[in-house]
Amino acid sequence: KSYIKSYGYRKEGIVDTDIKMSVKATDTKAQYDNKAKQLLGHKIILAHILVNTVAEFKGMNPADVVQYIEGEPHIGSVPVDAGATNIETQEKVIGLNTENSEINEGMIRFDIIFYVRMKDGLSQIIVNVEAQKAEPSSYDILNRAIFYVSRMISSQKGRDFVKSNYNDIKRVYSIWICMNVDEHSMSHIHLTRDDIIGSHNWKGDIDLLNIVLLGLAEDLPEKTEEYELHRLLGALLSSKLKVDEKLDIIGNEFQIPLESDIRKDVSEMCNLSQGIEDRAFERGTANGISIGKKEGLAEVVLKLIKKGVSIEQVSDMLDMDIKDVQDIIENK
Repeated sequence: KSYIKSYGYRKEGIVDTDIKMSVKATDTKAQYDNKAKQLLGHKIILAHILVNTVAEFKGMNPADVVQYIEGEPHIGSVPVDAGATNIETQEKVIGLNTENSEINEGMIRFDIIFYVRMKDGLSQIIVNVEAQKAEPSSYDILNRAIFYVSRMISSQKGRDFVKSNYNDIKRVYSIWICMNVDEHSMSHIHLTRDDIIGSHNWKGDIDLLNIVLLGLAEDLPEKTEEYELHRLLGALLSSKLKVDEKLDIIGNEFQIPLESDIRKDVSEMCNLSQGIEDRAFERGTANGISIGKKEGLAEVVLKLIKKGVSIEQVSDMLDMDIKDVQDIIENK
């Protein structure tokens, strides 16, 4: 059925998106997702994230934290899959060319992963940053984050520690940036100790596992100490702000040097965002629905629903998560 739907199945006067449009839309989405990762992967942006999520760097100037990020962050290249994260041992965070596709899911890769040297000059932590356009509806995001930090720990064997040298395990942080949530939020999930009987001093590092869930609402918050990171990330990832508006916030409010690479990534991301909106317009008109060029994705969704298209079909046609389609219907 999905094969028929993807290649132009006519039902009740509605023609599903043709293959050319689907390929173009998928390509645009893939480029947009990749550009978002590239933008977040700039060291100065990662430094801002570290200052707001890792206790050792709290209160520091992000420009001073950049030096502690070792090498170049790996972006979309390190597999999460068991046995594929650290196949080779020539360099830190490795196994870059190893693929181990899972049935129905394909290769899973960390969005961004890198080593950070602590201020003592000796210890290191491993940090993973993941970007999500919305909180997933097909699974609980915390469960996936727990899986990721577990892989970040287990994959260290043979690379960061050998045999039974468990005291050499490095602390890990998995930081999840979720866009389009109900409110700006941030939570730190980590291990805690509850003494049930007695208070024996069990030795070990209870801080090994760290998950940070950061939610970005659609509105851009004012720049305050509490919402500083939310404003920066919200501006970077916004699909509504124009290039000049983003560069103004990044450069003037956060004093981030607007090097050519950052300017280029911001510009390309804005262009891709516009391309996604244009694709929604094309898809609506291709299905015989009258849509104004200035109408947004929500209007396209509602017009399709009013024409009798099912939520599942709208999700397929517009490459949207079913939960996002449902949210638009409920909110409008």
